[in-house]
Amino acid sequence: MIYYKTDEEIELIRQSCLLVCKALTHVAGMIKPGMTGEEIDKEAEQLIRDHNAVPGFKGYRGFPATLCISVNEGVVHGIPTKEAFKDGDVVSVDCGSFMNDFYGDAAYTFALGDVAEETMELLRVTKTSLYRGIDAARVGNRIGDIGFAVQDYCEKTNGYGVVRELVGHGLGRNLHEAPEVPNYGKRGRGPKLQDGLVIAIEPMVNLGAKEVRQSDDGWTIISKDKKPSAHFEHTIAVRKDGPDILSNHTMIEEAIAKNANVQAVALKKSATIQG
Repeated sequence: MIYYKTDEEIELIRQSCLLVCKALTHVAGMIKPGMTGEEIDKEAEQLIRDHNAVPGFKGYRGFPATLCISVNEGVVHGIPTKEAFKDGDVVSVDCGSFMNDFYGDAAYTFALGDVAEETMELLRVTKTSLYRGIDAARVGNRIGDIGFAVQDYCEKTNGYGVVRELVGHGLGRNLHEAPEVPNYGKRGRGPKLQDGLVIAIEPMVNLGAKEVRQSDDGWTIISKDKKPSAHFEHTIAVRKDGPDILSNHTMIEEAIAKNANVQAVALKKSATIQG
């Protein structure tokens, strides 16, 4: 069953999402080669708890950490480790919070140091595809319109592999609610989008083939060909006057601009919405 949110509930979800983005902003200001996933995970957890909230992922289905940290060929669901990040790594950081009875969810992929240009282009395309998907999230459209927008841009236009096994999702009192929001699909298919629907849109895109596998830790999903992957996520509300982005990447990018160890990931000109 799909649960549509009231205006008041949407504002509570926004607050949870903004707290997630504060944690990601803190990460953006400190992440660098030589740091470890465990170090930034500890910092993010402390910030969330300092705001009288709890990490949304920690303990969820047994997940052991606050952040999902997925490096290079890691697509999503990576467990923070003691292994140091290296110059040239790309690091997807996914974060959730639970505050005032509602979840927040957002993710950003960081480019550390001298990252290969073909990988930077993957990040730019994936980030831009997120906003193409958001632009399709309008009252009267369908879930398939969102997936089509992402898939068409990433696969047909740019030749990357859109992951099929993992999808976006509804968000509210539960971390994962109906409907599922695939990053692939056909126009005009799936549930109709109505005012008050809150969903997390999160393109997961591989430089090479779309196929993935699970690593030995039982959590981390990696690209099967071990080529780099990128992941960007916003939580949005479908409203009568257009999509409302409840999370905020702008504060993350302002922190990146001050961190000489991280490259900025610019939107390509085809993105129509920013946030």
